[in-house]
Amino acid sequence: MAGVPVVEAQVQPRLRLALATLCVTEIVSWGVTYYAFPVLLSAITADTGWSASAASAAFSLGLLVSAVAGIPVGRWLDRFGPRKVMTVGSVLAVIAMIAVASATSLLTFALAWALAGIAMSGILYPPAFAAVTGWFGPDRMRGLLVLTLVAGLSSTVFAP
Repeated sequence: MAGVPVVEAQVQPRLRLALATLCVTEIVSWGVTYYAFPVLLSAITADTGWSASAASAAFSLGLLVSAVAGIPVGRWLDRFGPRKVMTVGSVLAVIAMIAVASATSLLTFALAWALAGIAMSGILYPPAFAAVTGWFGPDRMRGLLVLTLVAGLSSTVFAP
């Protein structure tokens, strides 16, 4: 480690651990809130009697809400940082997924997906990329590449 300051040498393992943790978090976040839906769609329609189109529309509502919520979430990222945003997003995601799973009407299902959309805007790539960019600074491309490649495995894990 010649030429590497002691402080930087001590930070590197912490950064690697933080990045690895974020990678796992992204795999699970994408898997639970996005990739699991198509896998579970036939079971949802069989259990509820709702059409696949109606259930998919509710899921699409969540994606639309996520896009719209991205604007204020971006402001919150600037103001509070990714840790707080992702923590709140994770809590909301748990509540939303419980609501999705226990919905007894299509309206409740759609509203639960709308809440999930808010959560998705706080837990998927944008806040994770903000975290990695802040942690790695000028070396952010390496961290972003690792995060993108590893989190991309979510579709393999959750939608076999």
